[in-house]
Amino acid sequence: MNGNGSLRILVSGAGIAGPVLAHWLTRHGFSATVVERAPTPRRTGGHAVDLFRPAVDISEKMGVLPRVEERATGTHRMTVHREGARRPVRVDLSKVFGATSDRHVEIMRDELSEIYYDTTRDDVEYVFGDSITEISPDGEVRFENAAPRRFDLVVGADGLHSRVRRLAFGDEARFSAFTGVCFGVLTLPNAAGLDGELLMHVGVGRTAGMYGARHLAGARVLFLFRSEGEPGHHHDVPGQKGLLRSAFAGMHPDVDRWLDEVDRTPAFYFDSVTQLRMATWSRGRVTLVGDAGYCPGPAVGGSTSLAVVGAYVLAGELARAGGDHERAFPAYERAMAEHVRGSHAAALGAAKTLVPASRLGVQGLAQGARLVSALPSGAGRALLRLTTRSARLYNSMTVEDYPPSSTTVSRGGAGLAGDS
Repeated sequence: MNGNGSLRILVSGAGIAGPVLAHWLTRHGFSATVVERAPTPRRTGGHAVDLFRPAVDISEKMGVLPRVEERATGTHRMTVHREGARRPVRVDLSKVFGATSDRHVEIMRDELSEIYYDTTRDDVEYVFGDSITEISPDGEVRFENAAPRRFDLVVGADGLHSRVRRLAFGDEARFSAFTGVCFGVLTLPNAAGLDGELLMHVGVGRTAGMYGARHLAGARVLFLFRSEGEPGHHHDVPGQKGLLRSAFAGMHPDVDRWLDEVDRTPAFYFDSVTQLRMATWSRGRVTLVGDAGYCPGPAVGGSTSLAVVGAYVLAGELARAGGDHERAFPAYERAMAEHVRGSHAAALGAAKTLVPASRLGVQGLAQGARLVSALPSGAGRALLRLTTRSARLYNSMTVEDYPPSSTTVSRGGAGLAGDS
């Protein structure tokens, strides 16, 4: 920790929101420490995520946009196989992406996390292989491994199953709302040689897609399926793999081959598409950002863009309030409230579209994508903006400008200066 007397803020989680928040806190003159339970930055696995216009703008302000664009997946073609249909539907995704947002980048989640981490590692204290176990009202924080330390504020940026949220607000079940959809992600050899192409299989209640890019070590497969009940504990990997096999059995020989890799994949991720709905994300010295506070639903809801925006706004409001969290936290929540409500609604619509509940829905998904890609750019953009809530949401999302401070922001309390 530095000794310049700046506000000392502990951020839990080194995924997306954590490093972005740490960057802007530092730019505003605060002292940021990021604790991450993983032993090292995660550099393998993960799935493709979307950065829409506001998140692209923030990344550009951070100076990392060239690296982000360099690592973009470049997915521009999609082939959709409808279960039970003979002929696939082929889609020009460049037109679809152009219609959904005027600034958009698709990138692997872990590569984006690495980029944000790299740009902050010299100015931010990172503590890997540890996690928070207790947060006292006076700012003392206890860890699994490290000695206790004092901080002025603690921010949970530790995802849907946030430990900080559980410590400050209680059990996750009080705030989570299952959408009825689960998802799994595999990394497997790119035997098909996919480069910039998404191969999809869509059936009633289940969708699977494989995509690859030249710079990726392997291909990724994303499974989405409807489930009447929320799956069990999120650490039950054998049970999760069994659910995937059961949900996608007999769909198509391609999908059978993907499932054959489940036990050999070097990277497997599974979760429910669950939304977090909280009346407030702040309590005392603690606040939440990204999926930890307002997850719209992983894999369907633009949660990465929302996390980047939330981190930027939180740091900006703290700077605007001179480090006074009693003013900054409510201002942060007011600034994000409409974005969060819109993202939640858009994610529910996306889940219904991506995992159709009827044969008519399967046909509509394929034909709708084909129609947009077949139309001239202007017409396609107009059609998609009329029919998709996500496009309207992210194209209308505006974020205030918070110019970085040229001076260090002072701490409010004199009693939190040193480590315990």
